[in-house]
Amino acid sequence: MADTQQQTHDYDYIIVGAGTAGCLLANRLSADPKNKVLLVEAGGRDNYHWIHIPVGYLYCIDNPRTDWCFRTEPDKGLNGRSLLYPRGKTLGGCSSINGMIYMRGQARDYDDWAEATGDDAWRWEHCLPDFIKHESHYRLDDNSDSDAAHGDFHGHGGEWRVEKQRLKWQVLDDFSEAAQQAGIPKTNDFNRGCNEGVDYFEVNQRSGWRWNTAKAFLRPVCTKRANFTLWHSSQVLKLECQPNADGTSRCTGVRLEREGKEVVAHARREVLVCAGAIGSPQLLQLSGIGPADLLAEHAIPIVKNLPGVGENLQDHLQIRSVYKVKIGSKTLNTMASTWWGKTGIGLEYILKRSGPMSMAPSQLGAFTRSSSDYPHPNIEYHVQPLSLEAFGQPLHAYPAITASVCNLNPTSRGTVRIKSRDPRKAPAIAPNYLNTEEDRRVAADSLRITRRIAEQPAFAKYEPEEIKPGVEYQSDDDLARLAGDIGTTIFHPVGTTKMGRENDPMAVVDSRLRVRGVQGLRVVDAGVMPTITSGNTNSPTLMIAEKAAGWILQETNG
Repeated sequence: MADTQQQTHDYDYIIVGAGTAGCLLANRLSADPKNKVLLVEAGGRDNYHWIHIPVGYLYCIDNPRTDWCFRTEPDKGLNGRSLLYPRGKTLGGCSSINGMIYMRGQARDYDDWAEATGDDAWRWEHCLPDFIKHESHYRLDDNSDSDAAHGDFHGHGGEWRVEKQRLKWQVLDDFSEAAQQAGIPKTNDFNRGCNEGVDYFEVNQRSGWRWNTAKAFLRPVCTKRANFTLWHSSQVLKLECQPNADGTSRCTGVRLEREGKEVVAHARREVLVCAGAIGSPQLLQLSGIGPADLLAEHAIPIVKNLPGVGENLQDHLQIRSVYKVKIGSKTLNTMASTWWGKTGIGLEYILKRSGPMSMAPSQLGAFTRSSSDYPHPNIEYHVQPLSLEAFGQPLHAYPAITASVCNLNPTSRGTVRIKSRDPRKAPAIAPNYLNTEEDRRVAADSLRITRRIAEQPAFAKYEPEEIKPGVEYQSDDDLARLAGDIGTTIFHPVGTTKMGRENDPMAVVDSRLRVRGVQGLRVVDAGVMPTITSGNTNSPTLMIAEKAAGWILQETNG
């Protein structure tokens, strides 16, 4: 039982959530010594060794030390299945447990945001400087790169390190060649606004170690700035809001549990909610900001009826095709099948910081079209030199690769809704995958694209045998149903506190991320995306935080 004796603390800015966005915001806002900044994180320190070894995501996901261990509601589109739904529960948030892939998406994503919000600040050409500002890209480590255009699209000297992967696999090189034979062009940079092509992913690592946002943005802050306070292992219970005379409300701080005591922290200027696309709508709903019917169901007094809070959930559903390859092919299945092989893998990492222990979950990427109906790449591949039945299960005993493909722009929409007034109780997460005819068609077509690649000469020499989903499934209905059987999240939830125009009844925040009808409150995380980006979502979230920090500091300094 927590001690109910309340303590109060005053700050200029309170940031809820020390994840991807929260760490950058804390760094930027506390750079001005006049700003007194508090960063609150429910999880603990990022001192678990598996956070920092790239392959350690295997031991961080579904581990209550580092993951909230959410699960989705049984999903009709997945034929009634429920999925593990990882969210980071430690300093660095999801950047401490994710796939480390550096991916911005496509220019059209941001142009669409500008149309949705009526604010040209979200256009690609205006977002690119925010990506570049915090970037430290390996291509610019010296001046020897012959492609001067890298300097137009990438930055150097920022906190967010981007490196090439420290390994190669012949079987992936040959899959890449097969993709090119199937009509997917080779690229050397996924991040110039059009990511069409095939290549190895770039990753957020430094010298073979995971580079999370706690290392990048918090470490310098914590050790050098007296105006910055970090409270980890502290659960925010609700936002504190007070009514204004004109009928609006103002967020004045947060109520939280820290070291067994209930504490109220006051914000003189703003509270910035950065708890992610699951945590942020949950906290808003618990605080009386959300759909009136849901709040009434849980007897929560209404601060602001915002029907869009927790709606518009979007995610990338990956469909895993597994191909058994001929005996003698080098894959992780075979490398890790003996103690000698495992010892060699460990020694290579210890001595060189390379090899399988430096691997991101996916190494080779490709972006292409599921059909000629699309004028732009609408599917993404994550290709791995390994196979298993499901995450957390043992590798198969035979050599194999996995080619997972996801619909970049799903039209299905889901929800996040509280099930209890207790902030420690997980909300109901209902992604509603494959709920539209278009999404089912893209799923079926994308599996056919995978087969087309596997049939090309460069990969056919491996004598690939399709284990999942199986060549017996050919029709649209069969493939869509199989997608429901084998599809799984790629951990990219967005959109649950979306930004939009004033006349959009489902918009939760305006184009500057201010919560509608509640002064002194912003949401800064992937939840504000009106539509999901065409690729991995971590780096776009950092860009959002960079842009928000600039606006906040500009407003503060007049």
